Amino acid sequence: MQSAYLELVRTRVREPRALQRALSGRARRPIAGPDGRLMLLAADHTARGMLAAGGDKLAVADRFTLLDRLMRGLTVSGVDGVLASADILEELAFLGALEGKLAIGTMNRGGVIGTKWELDDRQTAYDVSHIAAMGLDGGKTLLRIEDTDPGIPPTLELVARITTDLADLGLMSLIEPLPYLKDEHGAAYLDPSEEKLIKVVAIASGLGASSAFTWLKIPATEHPERVAAATSCPILLLGGDPGANWEQVFARWETALAVPNVVGLVPGRALLYPSVLSVEEATARAANLVHGVSR
Repeated sequence: MQSAYLELVRTRVREPRALQRALSGRARRPIAGPDGRLMLLAADHTARGMLAAGGDKLAVADRFTLLDRLMRGLTVSGVDGVLASADILEELAFLGALEGKLAIGTMNRGGVIGTKWELDDRQTAYDVSHIAAMGLDGGKTLLRIEDTDPGIPPTLELVARITTDLADLGLMSLIEPLPYLKDEHGAAYLDPSEEKLIKVVAIASGLGASSAFTWLKIPATEHPERVAAATSCPILLLGGDPGANWEQVFARWETALAVPNVVGLVPGRALLYPSVLSVEEATARAANLVHGVSR
């Protein structure tokens, strides 16, 4: 891996288009496999400055380590692909890790974590034309809804337009709808209310001129059947940074995956930076929940 990484660094200087060719020319596959379920690894955190995992504020900042963990996770049986920004997708493709795997491009990463404009989730990564041109399988948008922030209406409009344009091309629109609140200092934080999550799931399902290619990415809650009932769109569960509560995270995933339209997982740091298990152990356990579950 070390020598391959050094070659990647050299290639960025000497032949940068090789990264683009590796991604656009990779072998592709259908979105859902024979069981209709999906297991993706999420690696788009760095594009909006989210670098912490566990107690380490810069855990995800080391690119060599991140790529190594992603490549190890992608070799686990049952892992179908990865969601990431252009830099990471191109690097993984150059390193040969995306052959026959799904590649979903993240799109609106402008809401940099910890900033005063954090909920202004502008499009700063992929756009629809480059999702298509680079041979990706879909695009992911973040839709955080908070009742007072002026950045929310433009984000709603953006996600609706992207969903329409991706549907026109027959590509997945993976929307991550989340309810948010602000504290007394104006800092944004996730609203844990299931009722509010149900509301934003309903909103996200109705965005765009077609929902035929809409998938949703949401947390696993205490009553996943109530949340999932707000839509017929396929749902993938996110993971977050569970820390010491990783057993609870796996248990919630297992419960939620019994709901008919909850068809898979798209965790990131929960599997790439586990607190106890190795990357391979954590990823294999999650992949077994997705593809080994009895329906």
